[in-house]
Amino acid sequence: MNLAAVPASQTLAAIDMGSNSFRLEIARLEGNQYKRQQYLKETVRLGGGLDADGTLSEEAIQRGLACLARFAAALQGFSPEQVRAVATQTLREARNRDDFLARAEKALGFPIEVISGREEARLIFAGVARLQPSEATRLVIDIGGRSTEMILGRGRKPLKAESFQIGSVSLSMRFFPSGEFTPEAFRAAQIAAGAELEEAFKQFSRQHSKPAWTEALGSSGTVGAVSQLLAGSGITDGTVTTEALRWCIEQCLAAGHMDKLDLPGLKEDRRAVVAGGLCILYTLLTQFGIESLKPAKGALRQGVVFDLAERINPGVRATLDLREQSVRMLQQRFLIDTAQAKRVQAQAQAFYRQLQPQATPELRRELGWAAALHEIGMMVSHHDHHRHSAYLLSHVDAAGFSQNQLQRLGDLALGQRGGLRKLQDQLQADENLLWQLLALRLAVVQCHARGPVQLDALSLQRSERRLRIETKPGWLLANPLADYLLRGEVDAWSRSKLLTVDFRTD
Repeated sequence: MNLAAVPASQTLAAIDMGSNSFRLEIARLEGNQYKRQQYLKETVRLGGGLDADGTLSEEAIQRGLACLARFAAALQGFSPEQVRAVATQTLREARNRDDFLARAEKALGFPIEVISGREEARLIFAGVARLQPSEATRLVIDIGGRSTEMILGRGRKPLKAESFQIGSVSLSMRFFPSGEFTPEAFRAAQIAAGAELEEAFKQFSRQHSKPAWTEALGSSGTVGAVSQLLAGSGITDGTVTTEALRWCIEQCLAAGHMDKLDLPGLKEDRRAVVAGGLCILYTLLTQFGIESLKPAKGALRQGVVFDLAERINPGVRATLDLREQSVRMLQQRFLIDTAQAKRVQAQAQAFYRQLQPQATPELRRELGWAAALHEIGMMVSHHDHHRHSAYLLSHVDAAGFSQNQLQRLGDLALGQRGGLRKLQDQLQADENLLWQLLALRLAVVQCHARGPVQLDALSLQRSERRLRIETKPGWLLANPLADYLLRGEVDAWSRSKLLTVDFRTD
């Protein structure tokens, strides 16, 4: 493994908040070595608490909060830069996820990111590719509680990555709700799995995928549990095959109920979801031409650790932080005026240094990305482009970004112009967002002419939520439109009652 160099003393932590289990991985990267220091796993079954309306039950929420509080105890002394917590399908679906996240972040003591399915797939492949390196073209499958990720990749590069909304928890709840095992339930569950995975066939089946994969690996979760069951029962060495899966299904039918299923290697926390997982696995192997599926060494949590290491490495951040690449790709895709974006970005960062001199690198980078993409909505329409920008940024798939962070970039894009009422609640609750937005809005005003700007034309001083704006002598006189726009900006913030603004003119 040729891992990116990170300080030998740097210990990193990843929290994977899955639909079935929560996991904490604490590891150290030393040269080419990945050294696990601590691993905690708890069966939370968060996905089991999602009702038909997509609302997370209070009981499931409490299970999650209790687990995160225990994880927090293991993370005492860690700085925010050393920890990354990611949540997957259940919180992608949950209608009350924002309420849960507010409580969960308080319990954990660190921010929590809800990642998209494709981002989850990318991180899974990153973990597998680093811990089980190969230049072969491989298919990697991860069956979680409420989603299944499939990735086709070579070396460290994912060529195709998709996520499908079917998992061991959701399928078990739907077809085996009382724990009873019947042939009819297994057939119905396999049909449902086949229907959900049908669109993946031409991308990932052995006979259709281009390039064709030569080996298939199963990451974490269901594959690991079934592999242990098969090895413990002496059926295979842990390799998953169609014949071995038929044997597993026959054992379930012979038992008749999950409470009576007693197989070596089957852990208690897997008993309630094993049937759904077997149905997904059997569908994948029979329909996608997978003769054998071997358990992989890496998983989502290790991918998060590697991704975090690349983000915090100061020597190579510009080339390794995938989010920078995603921003450039979005600029190209949506034909953004990059010269204007750079002007706004430079001015916004200059203002932000005056407003928040102690801001974290991540907050500064967020503002930079928002400035780089603030005109992405121009591709849709010049009229109300800020609203189009907000929608696109909130819904686009961008590698490296969490859904939370894309939503934040969308909020900044939405607030770049016009009244502030649309973001009143967020700005009242989040002072970091307030100062980011103020810096962006002032930068948009100063760069309105879409030409060279005088970076030091305005100076800002703040004390709590009091702001003083001063201008260089003669600048307003030479820039009457800027004078008009600045006075409108002062008025907008004054009416919002979020700030008290003193505008000193020459």
